[in-house]
Amino acid sequence: MTYKLGEEEIIIEIIYKNNKNIYMRFQNDLTLQITCNRFTSTNQIKKLMIENSRALEKMLHQKKKELERNQFFYYLGKPYQIVIDDTVKTPTFTQNSIIAKDEKTLKKFYDTECKRIFELELARILPYFSNIPSFTLKMRNMKTRWGVNNYGSKTITLNKELLKKDLDLLDYVIIHELCHFYEPNHSEAFWNHVKEYYPKYKEARKRLRN
Repeated sequence: MTYKLGEEEIIIEIIYKNNKNIYMRFQNDLTLQITCNRFTSTNQIKKLMIENSRALEKMLHQKKKELERNQFFYYLGKPYQIVIDDTVKTPTFTQNSIIAKDEKTLKKFYDTECKRIFELELARILPYFSNIPSFTLKMRNMKTRWGVNNYGSKTITLNKELLKKDLDLLDYVIIHELCHFYEPNHSEAFWNHVKEYYPKYKEARKRLRN
């Protein structure tokens, strides 16, 4: 089954399950997969798609952007084309590419670089601060936050996605979280501390949002 969505002709794949609701999701081949119960008619599906055409166009656009991003390895603000070569033992950068044995090796390299670079930048920045308690640095993927300071457990957690950003944005997030040891909230006093160490913090916040 095909459907005209905006200016594009898309393929529809209908999967019947014991669902009460209808779920729609674009796959990596840009097929729209619709999951519904077996009593849902084709006309009902078409009607729902017409009613949600704008949302579907947005979903398709987002999926295309996701697929485009996945073609690249983003490292410190620069995109590198991913080249898979099973003869390469260690991921290697060229001017515009990164060559790796496979996706698993590339992911492991990414995690290793997160630990190495985050710890290096923290060690460089920390001496500028005083009266900071001993704390543990952690790294993980987070959907809505770039960093977290858990004052109770004395832990700072940084989002692994920061490795994809310019290095100065990583520095901003580190400074932001360190300043929470002085002020646990986002009061004026807190932002004054941030401004002392990172005067252009408003610009950094805007760049991270974009």
